Amino acid sequence: MLVRHFFFRFLPTVSAGKPLLAKMGLITGVCAFLYHLPQIYKWLLKPYYITSFFMTIAFLVVRKTPGLCEHLATQREDGNSCDFDWREVEILMFLSAIVMMKNRRAITLEQHIGNLFLFSKVANVILFFRLDIRLGILYLALCVAFVMTCKPPLYMGPEYIKYFSDKTIDEELQKDSRVTWIVEFYANWSSDCQSFAPVYADLSLKYNCAGLRFGKVDIGRYGEVSQRYNVSMSPLSKQLPSLVLFQGGKEIMRRPAVDSKGRAVSWTFNEENIIREFDLNERFHKSKKLNKSYGLKEEQQHNCRQEETEPHVDAREQNSESKKDK
Repeated sequence: MLVRHFFFRFLPTVSAGKPLLAKMGLITGVCAFLYHLPQIYKWLLKPYYITSFFMTIAFLVVRKTPGLCEHLATQREDGNSCDFDWREVEILMFLSAIVMMKNRRAITLEQHIGNLFLFSKVANVILFFRLDIRLGILYLALCVAFVMTCKPPLYMGPEYIKYFSDKTIDEELQKDSRVTWIVEFYANWSSDCQSFAPVYADLSLKYNCAGLRFGKVDIGRYGEVSQRYNVSMSPLSKQLPSLVLFQGGKEIMRRPAVDSKGRAVSWTFNEENIIREFDLNERFHKSKKLNKSYGLKEEQQHNCRQEETEPHVDAREQNSESKKDK
């Protein structure tokens, strides 16, 4: 606000309007970044993101570093090896188009950043191999070592989710026919599941009550559960994550839906789609009415109102269990 006030007050008195406009735009962007920095530093300053950033800009650093770029090969007509040639520019433009297309379906900032890192590394592999096969082999080896040793950080924020194992999921889903369960089938190696974790956790905090519960099961850890509930772990099937609605232990609906060939129908996992498709608002209000009709006063206070001390104890137990599983 202060930057905009300064800009609009003093702009008429400055003759060089366009340079000032560019400077003000840069200052505004920097101020906006600094304002939001405390909100993003917790996940940005982690080994996975720091390493990915440096691997993303590796080719740019090699091509532009004085003293090093002079010894590199180039196809430029002027022979300037410290600048991109036409083929490298073409590859970078193609990379930008791919990232923009992939980010159209991204729903979180982590997904946007993850797509940028992934395709930048692929482009760097091509660029390094084209520049020098030895650099290409070295960079590819670093990428393999990075994938094997450095995993994306898992979501560890607040949630109201019950984590199932292969022995507890059937018993829990069939325990009370009045309880509706929404269960996410996920795998920790899936980047889509990792990006969806904060969205699902936020929904559990908003809609969890005695008659509407949220659960998760790691089918990457419990493979027989995926066969029992017909959720494929293959990356080609695109069924991860899968949200399944259960009533009395029976499946009512799932998203994404699966066609006759066992392939998932394209579906966007954002909060609006989930609330609409699973009718969470209506189910939440009906669940609160069921609590009164069946006289579940303790459960209502425990899950819906969260006013007494007991629900906080149970919430801590569930969160501790989820963090242990993760």
